[in-house]
This record gives sequence, structure tokens and C-alpha cells, in this order.
Amino acid sequence: MTAALFAARPRGSRPLAGTGTLQRFALRRDRGTIPVWIGVNAPMVLSMPNTIRSLYGTPAERADLVHQMAANPSLRAMIGPVLGDSYGALTVWRVGVYAGALAAMMSLLIVVRHTRDEEESGRQELISSAMVGRRAPLTAALLTAAVADAVLAALITAGLFPQGGTGALAFGLGIAGVGLLFATTAAIAAQLTESARLARGLTAAVLGAAFVLRAAGDAAADDGSSPLTWLSPLGWLENLRPYSHERWWVLPLFAAAILVQAAIAYELAGRRDVGMGFLATRPGPATGRLGTAGSLAWRLQRGGVLGWSAAFLLAGAVYGAMAEGAADLVGDNDRAREIFRRMGGQSALTEAFLASMAGFFGLVAALYVVASVLRLHGEETSGRAEPLLAAPVGRTRWASGHLLIAFGGSALIMLLAGLGLAAGHGKEAGPILAACLVQLPAVWTVGGLAVLLYGVLPRAATAAWAVAGAVLLLGWVGPALDMPQPVLDLSPFGHLPKLPGGEMAWGPVTALTVIAVALVGAGLAGLRRRDMRSG
Repeated sequence: MTAALFAARPRGSRPLAGTGTLQRFALRRDRGTIPVWIGVNAPMVLSMPNTIRSLYGTPAERADLVHQMAANPSLRAMIGPVLGDSYGALTVWRVGVYAGALAAMMSLLIVVRHTRDEEESGRQELISSAMVGRRAPLTAALLTAAVADAVLAALITAGLFPQGGTGALAFGLGIAGVGLLFATTAAIAAQLTESARLARGLTAAVLGAAFVLRAAGDAAADDGSSPLTWLSPLGWLENLRPYSHERWWVLPLFAAAILVQAAIAYELAGRRDVGMGFLATRPGPATGRLGTAGSLAWRLQRGGVLGWSAAFLLAGAVYGAMAEGAADLVGDNDRAREIFRRMGGQSALTEAFLASMAGFFGLVAALYVVASVLRLHGEETSGRAEPLLAAPVGRTRWASGHLLIAFGGSALIMLLAGLGLAAGHGKEAGPILAACLVQLPAVWTVGGLAVLLYGVLPRAATAAWAVAGAVLLLGWVGPALDMPQPVLDLSPFGHLPKLPGGEMAWGPVTALTVIAVALVGAGLAGLRRRDMRSG
């Protein structure tokens, strides 16, 4: 790719020169991660019509669901309002918000990776010295996100077409609109900051605010008409109303927001130097003590730990408050009870809901531990680890500081999730805390695999995201798809006891803990023996 750019003929001052080459290179680099994101999101959506059909097979059952959701603001905040009783409309209700949020996450990560990450590593400066237009890297990143969103939208549209072509098209376009909107939001954040982590954090914060606004609006109104819902792009997706008398005029809202944000990003990109940002970084020297590798790791990762902690505590409180309402919604539906049994393991619906929520938090905590472990990979490839390791700091000591934050941080956020669930549910905290903490051996096993990949196969370290995505898909979507138990057992979470209410099984918990320790030990041993790399 770089050779092709340097060999190009002079192209004057065209701002988009080299865009095609950069985009092809970006797609090649993301040939593993983009399919994982799509492979999690699309099956989640496409599996839902059959699940809805098995749960609510008669018009009377679907009408009763619509009536119950209209009277249940807590579940509307969690999922959204039911705007129709067809299988297509119920599919959009059940997974629309989450599919949109996943598309947004995929897009923002793609854009930041191919803009601010490239500048932070120094690769962008090298590429910019060739015949590459000033706005070509940003354009290539946005086009890469657009390709990913278009493929996702096409799969969703084609898969839902049997439920109704018009609704499927509206839903697919809405998902793509949400993804592209947050891609341009990430493009702005990448121009404002000098840190890729901060750019991702700012965009994720905007996504979180959009989710909260939509949740508050949907709790207040059962038809998506609240002004708070309209302040959120996720609320726009909802108000597009696929399969419920589509409002095509909502799509221009997406288009206008995307164009405005893209114009702002392009204007900012043209007004700064490579590597610079508009938000000044805090000058040194840093306050506090940085006398150990652990102190430095905490300084680097404390923002992420605090953010995840606050999110888990708040989400736990929200889901805990929904426990009784979820039991009322399921009612006497045998199929719904069976899904809760597979996820939560208990016949008592409230306990099954709490057990499934504890498992869900564990699945998400696995994403945190992978992200935290791979911070080692980022520090190494950016060259920041090299001067630190030139001092009397061994590789194991350096890595251990970050691993302590990764594995200890996962324990902290699961503890806070349990406290939030208990506070929201208003019942005894002990069993709920146990349900959350028992997820940790599985979380640590996923983290241990990330350590092994980083230590032994650093070029394949990002494959840990694929593992975490597959575990999330098996744990959250697998029971609804009625996957065979041997398939579900491929995930470490499939071997954990179902608490609260179930019997504690120390054998699987101990075995997974031992496996996690062995994986971490093997990863650290590989790190000590291999060459460090940068760039």
C-alpha cells in the first residue's frame, strides 16, 4: 500500500488523492473485525422472527404483549415501545435499539482506527509524505464504515424480506443510518482529540447519552412521541417505524445529520496538522506518584475503569428494577419460560431474569477484560513501551501492572453490577452478588486467552475480539435460537452455575479459574521470549 502511494504520479493538491488505495488497505486490515461485528449483529436480528413466532404465535398473544408493554414503562425503557403486532414489527421492537447500537459501535471503532489511531502510531505522517490528499485518510475511513454498514443493512433487509419487503428495507436503511451517523460523530472526535482512546470514549459517551435519552423518552410515552426520544438517533430508528406504517420522512433526518457532521469533520481536518488536535492535552509533569509499572497502568486505564464501573452500576440498578416487570410480561408463556430457564436456569421467573442479567453482565465484562488486556498491545505497537522497558522494568512486571487492572477491574465492575441489581430489585443482596461474582472465572478465561494471543502471537492479538464476540453471541442469542447444549458449552459461561436460586457448583468454577491462570502464565512466558515490536 505505501509503495503504491509513493510510486504514484504527482496529483497536484487534490484533497482526496489516494483515497481508493487507503480504503482498500483499510478493508484489508479490517477483514477480520468487520465480519465479526456483522456476524454478531445480523444473526441477532434475523433469528428473532422465528423466536417471536414461537413465543407469541397467535394474534391474541401478540395483542396481549402490546397491551402489557403499553403499561410497563420500565421494559419500554429497556427495549422500546411496541408499535405493531406483526412478526416484523415485534422483531424491530425486540432488537432494533440494540442492533442500532452495535452498528454505531462498529462504525465508530472503524473510523477512529483508521484516523486518529494511524496518526498516534506515526504511520499517517509517513503516508502523508506521499501523494496523498489532506482529506483522503478521513474519507477512506468513512467509506470503510459505510461499506460495513451497507453490508449489514443488506443482510438485514434480505433476511427480513419474508416478513415484508417495505419494512425490511426501512429497518435496514435505519440501521445503516445510525451506523453512519456515529461514524461521522467519531470523525469529529478524531479531529478534536490527540488520543484515539479519548476519541473512542467521547463517541461512546455520545452513544450512551443517545441510549439514555431514548430510554427516558420511551418510559414516558408508549408510542415513541416523547421529545426526549426525538433527541436520540436511536429514537429516530424507532420512529422510522418499520412494519408499522413506515415514516420515510425520518430518513432525511439521518441524511442531514450525517452530512452536517461530515462537513464539520472535513473542515476540522483541513485546519490542523497531522498528529495535532483542537483539544489541548494536559501539560506535565503529571501529579501523583508513578513509581511503579502498576501506577502507570492505573494512570493509563483509570478512565476506562471508572467509566465501566459507573455504567455497570447504573445498568444493574435499571435491570434490577425491571425484574418483577419481566416476570409479569412472560406470564404463562411456556416458550418464554424455557428461554429464561436456559439463560437463568430457574423456574422462578424473577430469579431466572436476575440470573440471566448476571450472565449478561459477565458477557459484557469479557469485552472489558479483552480491551484492557489489549492495551498492552497498543502500548507496544505505538512504541511507548520501548523506553519504559529500557529502564530497569522487566516485561513481566510491566505487563502485570496492566493485567492487574484488567482482571481486578473486571471483578470490580461485576461487584458493582451486583450491587446495582440488588439495589434496583430491593431484595437481599447476597444471592445477587454471588450470581455476578460467579461469572468471573469465565470472564478471566476469555481474558487469559487474550493474554495468550498477545504474548505468543502478537499479530493475532486482536483475534481476542472475535472470541469475545462469539462468546457474547452464544450466551445471549444462543438460548433464543434453541442452539444445542453442546454448542452453548463451547463458551466458558455455559459451564457456570445458574445463580441466584441454583446449586453452587465449585468444580466448573475452580476448573475455569485454573484454566485462566494457565493461559495468563503461558502468555507471559511467550512475552518474555519473543521480540518486542513497534509500528
